[in-house]
Amino acid sequence: MFTAEAAGLRWLKAAGGVAVVDVIEHSEHTIVLERLRTIPPTKHAAQAFGEALVMTHDGGADAFGCAPAGFSGQSFISDLKMSTEPMPRWGSFFAAQRILAYANPAQLGRDGMTVIEAVAARLDAGVFDDDASPARLHGDLWSGNVLFTENGVTLIDPSAHGGHRISDLAMLSLFGAPHLQVILEAYERSSAHLPANWRDLISLHQIYPLLIHAVLFGGHYPDSAVKLAKKYL
Repeated sequence: MFTAEAAGLRWLKAAGGVAVVDVIEHSEHTIVLERLRTIPPTKHAAQAFGEALVMTHDGGADAFGCAPAGFSGQSFISDLKMSTEPMPRWGSFFAAQRILAYANPAQLGRDGMTVIEAVAARLDAGVFDDDASPARLHGDLWSGNVLFTENGVTLIDPSAHGGHRISDLAMLSLFGAPHLQVILEAYERSSAHLPANWRDLISLHQIYPLLIHAVLFGGHYPDSAVKLAKKYL
């Protein structure tokens, strides 16, 4: 897990966009990172973050689903194993490696699985694909991994892989973030790769983190994942 984290942090930093915490050293059993001092979030820092995130994403990836360049070990989301098989199309990747991979352990029930499988089939068929190239994703971009520091926003704890730009924006939107609309608007102004209907697709990309939370925590998350999925039948 720590080896995957270190590889992801270095890959994101190499894009030259959002600041990323420095890896001082790591091993199979530990990782040492630079100490960061957080400060209250500001709109100015949020706008700069949105703009810089475009550059991070545009750093690109070899394929949808691929691991950070030069890394071939096991990847993770939280402490769950995460597949990083390179695929040429986003919809097929997202269906197989991000939706169906976690649907069974999420204990959705028979009706819930039917809904998820139907959406996965539409994803695999390319219904939601566009022309955007694979982006260099943080992969776990909730607000707890977005630290406002004296040097602007700094990212920590990624689940880095090649994916769709909306996925990071969807994760950030799912659990909220300081000055979220400022971030999203700055990103939209700066990006040349968002589809015109990207805001309508946010919920589609949120199915994955909700399934992850369903596996880890249960509770209302299985029902929430299925409810979002029904919007895309």
